[in-house]
Amino acid sequence: MNVFVLTGAGVSAESGLGVFRGSGTALWKRYDPMQLATPEAFARDPATVHEFYNARRRNLIAASPNAAHAALVRLEAGLAQRGGALTLVTQNIDDLHERAGSSRVIHMHGELLKARCASCGAVSDCQRDLGVDSRCGCAGALRPHVVWFGETPLYMDEIYAALETADLFVAIGTSGAVYPAAGLVREARMRGVRCCELNLEPSDNAAEFDDRRYGAASEIVPSWVDVILEK
Repeated sequence: MNVFVLTGAGVSAESGLGVFRGSGTALWKRYDPMQLATPEAFARDPATVHEFYNARRRNLIAASPNAAHAALVRLEAGLAQRGGALTLVTQNIDDLHERAGSSRVIHMHGELLKARCASCGAVSDCQRDLGVDSRCGCAGALRPHVVWFGETPLYMDEIYAALETADLFVAIGTSGAVYPAAGLVREARMRGVRCCELNLEPSDNAAEFDDRRYGAASEIVPSWVDVILEK
């Protein structure tokens, strides 16, 4: 059995990382994304953009994976033992899947603990604060290695190819509001793949899913993994 899992901010919320949409504490209800998460914002006021992502980077470094992350590691191992595979695609820019033990994660929206040169495009590990004086070896300005509004998500060809071999599509902790990620469930359905949503509450595209389970990710993801591995 090949399982395609798409994770969003909800899978990391119980680790203390904020979600972007939803409740009144969601990041994009507290901050204007057009002032913090666009190429134009970075060009206009790089200091403010760096300040926002520096705070998020420090928060991430202090965080730890939760039971939902651990359950997906268990799913990966269990599927491999049965001759199947897990494709784990995340909209999250954190590294909690990797820290939990997932062997391969496709970060379609980039990674917060990496920096990218705005001139040559080189990507490097980065756990320090960045500022307007942070430079690449080519002297180009460094920016967070994250996909901003108006930019194209990463690895889309690889993601669509993985959908071709999936037997089950599962979205965990996603809002269903951000495209092209929100459109992956429809792509899966067009291929005849059964679709399941695991979320704190129904997503914007909940009607697209065949099965739905709602509750805290640290509770519903481990129990769902138990069911899958018992089949």
